[in-house]
Amino acid sequence: MDWKIELLAVPVTDVDRAKAFYVDQVGFNADHDHRVDDTLRFVQLTPPGSACSIVIGDGITEMAPGSQQGIQMVVADIEEARSALVAHGVAASEVDDQPWGRFVFFSDPDGNGWALQQLPARP
Repeated sequence: MDWKIELLAVPVTDVDRAKAFYVDQVGFNADHDHRVDDTLRFVQLTPPGSACSIVIGDGITEMAPGSQQGIQMVVADIEEARSALVAHGVAASEVDDQPWGRFVFFSDPDGNGWALQQLPARP
């Protein structure tokens, strides 16, 4: 039996600002934006090529905005990914080379922390 992580909640203060950041600056796909009622708005966003999405919105989580840290996405080319982020106004770290991969870090407008990893070449 497969157990797949397919949705992670990311707490934000301003849903529209966060949606614009993830879609327009980071390049996520906007899958759903549905207001269920006055207390629940469900916005699902997916990184290109990913089977796992994030959800932001109103009434989604009790986590404090900015408290989600360490979500990691794997990319084929860390330099290209960093360049794309920077070109779209995202403050991304320099590439951090480690024996277990190459990393770039960035945060959304609320301070939720992300990592991009380029896996090392397999022997």
